[in-house]
Amino acid sequence: MGFRSLAVEKRTNEIWNVLGAVRTEFGKFGDILDATKKKLDQASAELEKTGTRTRQMERKLQGFNTLSETEAQKLLEE
Repeated sequence: MGFRSLAVEKRTNEIWNVLGAVRTEFGKFGDILDATKKKLDQASAELEKTGTRTRQMERKLQGFNTLSETEAQKLLEE
């Protein structure tokens, strides 16, 4: 037990330095998580806009007949 205490005492400064470095990196990690969340929220908002636009286009097209997939492909390939 005495040898362990002596070893810990000798490395106390190193331990504090490592803990300080980890604390600094943890702060950076938090900043990166915040930035990532912001970007994901922006992407989600953009996806929401596409859903709104899609519904608007679908409402405008309700009066038109739907073609079979084969007919649609033929027409769009021209």
